[in-house]
Amino acid sequence: MEHPEPDTRTLERALRQYVRAVAAAVGVPDESTTVEISDTATAYLGLPLRWADRPGHDVMLVWNERRGWSLAVETDPAAAPILLAHHGGDVVPAPDAVARFVTDTAAGHHPGQARPGPASTATRGSLAERLKPYVHDATG
Repeated sequence: MEHPEPDTRTLERALRQYVRAVAAAVGVPDESTTVEISDTATAYLGLPLRWADRPGHDVMLVWNERRGWSLAVETDPAAAPILLAHHGGDVVPAPDAVARFVTDTAAGHHPGQARPGPASTATRGSLAERLKPYVHDATG
């Protein structure tokens, strides 16, 4: 089924609500999140975790519309983050599934994939449709 392409504002609002739900499940405040819609829709959650191999660096949960969620360690601003694990599968998993992924990976169980799989070819219209259950009446 074809889904019409949403306008950027509608997609951003839907993604922001989804990211808020993930943040709540993971236990981080909204202030620790960012959402951006440009050539690629992306999201970032700063986590209150440290990684044993990189104790001086923050752990982050990042999302993009083509690959879904990944857990990574922030490095220097000019350097790419160090990927710890990729959730794999669905690019819009339920928030509690993302929270389990973070908890399990932090505990050393690495439930995801070591590398992202193939990029999703879903349209922004189908992405907006998948995010629709997270949109509430409150402006966001």
